Amino acid sequence: QVQLVESGGGLVQAGGSLRLSCAASARTFSGYAMGWFRQAPGKERQTVATISWSGGSTNYAHSVNGRFTISRDNAKNTMYLQMNSLKPDDTAVYYCAAGDGPYNGLGTRFDSWGQGTQVTVSS
Repeated sequence: QVQLVESGGGLVQAGGSLRLSCAASARTFSGYAMGWFRQAPGKERQTVATISWSGGSTNYAHSVNGRFTISRDNAKNTMYLQMNSLKPDDTAVYYCAAGDGPYNGLGTRFDSWGQGTQVTVSS
C-alpha cells in the first residue's frame, strides 16, 4: 500500500480558492491511479475527481466540473486539487486515494487512503 498525506485545507469564503496537495510515499507513484474524495457530516463519501497514472486522463463529479482541477507531478510524488469558485456546499473532509489497478474514470478502485484535510467554505 501507499502512504498518503493530504495538506492545504482550511477556511475560505465563498468564491475563494484553495489548493490541496497529496504527498505519496510510493517509489512507483507513477504506476498508481489517484483520486480525490470528500465527505460532509451526515453524508456519504463522494468521488470528486480522478486522474490516471500518467495524468493524461481526468474525470470530475458533475458538482465540481469546471471549478476544480486535478493534476499530478510524478517527479514529486504529489497530486493536487485546485479548487476555485468554492461554495458552502463544498465544505467537507477531503481525502486522497491511490489504486494500482486499471484506471476507470470515476469508477476506478482505490485501496490506499489518506487521513483527510478539512475544507470549510463560509457564506
